[in-house]
Amino acid sequence: MAHHFHSHSVEHPVQTEGRLIRWATHYDLAVNITTLGQARRLRKITVNQALVNPGDSVLDVGCGTGEVTLLAKSRAKAGSVYGIDPAPEMIAVARKKAARKRLEIDFRVGVIEALPFSDSSMDVVTSSLMMHHLPENLKVRGLAEIYRILKPGGRLLIADFLRPTGSFLHHLYIAFTRHHGLRSGVEDLQGILKNTGFSQIDQLEEKVLTISFVRAVK
Repeated sequence: MAHHFHSHSVEHPVQTEGRLIRWATHYDLAVNITTLGQARRLRKITVNQALVNPGDSVLDVGCGTGEVTLLAKSRAKAGSVYGIDPAPEMIAVARKKAARKRLEIDFRVGVIEALPFSDSSMDVVTSSLMMHHLPENLKVRGLAEIYRILKPGGRLLIADFLRPTGSFLHHLYIAFTRHHGLRSGVEDLQGILKNTGFSQIDQLEEKVLTISFVRAVK
């Protein structure tokens, strides 16, 4: 087993056109600061609204250090749960967390535009605070990949920033999170989701500051 982990520690980041976040050790703190201490609530809403049930197979795309993935696993119980992220540093931290909590989760270095899973294999896919890192063409490719791997009736739950409104909170937020390039928001994904073939596309009432949730069904 020791050898197994050693081989993982030298993984290289995979090639992706999306933005790669490498500062894994500070990531959880940064998310908590960004959400003004509401990171736990954000994760809870994500897993609740993805309607994760015991026995579900779940993929967390752009899982970062695995916080949403861990929560999804505690809900899915015996279901198979996976997390992918292009940054090996994130995956290393996520694996340590899962080992500490004795949760069996398959964390892999991987990218949204080429998901290493077979067609119609997942009940649920979650994506938390990662879509805004992707250029438009990659959002299209990534959502098509998610559609491919979801079972018919499978659910996608996206948590991400709303379009900047010019409000003080938004200005403060964008300055603070350094997301100056934010022109579009989670509400703009609805058109892409529809074109991809998703149905029952809902922007949920619940919000965490300027973060909103969109759920869609295959």
